[in-house]
Amino acid sequence: MSTLQCTYRDHYISAEVMEHPGIPTPWAGGCRISTADGRTTRRLPLPLNSAFLDDLTKAQQASIAHGKWLVDQYLDKSRDLFGENVAKGHAA
Repeated sequence: MSTLQCTYRDHYISAEVMEHPGIPTPWAGGCRISTADGRTTRRLPLPLNSAFLDDLTKAQQASIAHGKWLVDQYLDKSRDLFGENVAKGHAA
């Protein structure tokens, strides 16, 4: 399976989609973000209300879009990408 990736505002974003076979929406979207100084986040899942999708391509595209949003939050609003509360805090 190929991984969708992009560079956005000097950050490298890679879609990390996980398959959960046997359910109607088997693709769980998420991403990893690497900064210019070499730090990389853990896998950051999509928000719960849109985490599972029925198509791999859609899940990858949503994951990249979410990664771009997270980078914007990090750069423009000083939200942490690397702390323990990232998954809880980015949905607010």
